[in-house]
Amino acid sequence: MPRGGCGCGCIATNVCLTALEGRARRPLPSGLGAPGDDPQAPLAPAFDVPWLQPFPDARVELGLRADLRLALVAAMQTLPPRQRAVLVLREVLEFSAAEVAVQLGTTVPAVNSALQRARAALAGAGEAVDAGEVGEPEDPKVREVIERYMRAFERADVPALVRLLTDDAVLEMPPVPLWYRGSHDYGLFMRRVFELRGTGWGLTRLTANGQPALAAYAPEPGGGHRLHTLQVFTVTGGRVARNVVFADPAVFAAFGLSQEIVFGRFDGGR
Repeated sequence: MPRGGCGCGCIATNVCLTALEGRARRPLPSGLGAPGDDPQAPLAPAFDVPWLQPFPDARVELGLRADLRLALVAAMQTLPPRQRAVLVLREVLEFSAAEVAVQLGTTVPAVNSALQRARAALAGAGEAVDAGEVGEPEDPKVREVIERYMRAFERADVPALVRLLTDDAVLEMPPVPLWYRGSHDYGLFMRRVFELRGTGWGLTRLTANGQPALAAYAPEPGGGHRLHTLQVFTVTGGRVARNVVFADPAVFAAFGLSQEIVFGRFDGGR
């Protein structure tokens, strides 16, 4: 069952509760303010914000991944934290209203009201996330997009990366509150990254939150590569619509990522 033991239920509950810490704050940079327009802006982290973190798919029962992925993508795009938490716990993990009330420190009527508002918000958004549009990580078309993105990233080929993006693609980098919207600004920021770190990156393909992901290893001046970021993608209509980039050591540890690789690209044993 979804809520048995301390598996998927506990993990998703922690995700939801993380989103609720600091009630007035959003768990991703795109919920905090307007997108940036300066690709050279300082990358100052905000450690006082309880950023939403990804979780490894290896910890989630296979049958729940699609539902959890769609709920999380939809919720992060359209819902405030409490509604987001209730939606995932009630609709995806099938906790009762009473169980959710206990976990979130509220009442059953409040849980039911939040769920109704969440459903109405998603319906009012005109099916903001369609199961037919958000690709499964193992879908051949999604794999092709991610593979092409990886090849372009390894070469530090910004034009090739931009061609893989939707026009309004989002790039965000918690714990840095700065974020960008649009393929143009996304590309300008990536140009900055490659100017600083060079070419010849090492990448490994993963999945997180039921979505395609990769671990990026930056080339070291003396040879080899060091872990740089974990990047989680939303792919819609054959293009990358969102990339959430994590550089938190706690995230790296949760995914069991090696800190260094010696040469070349490896593919996580996949």
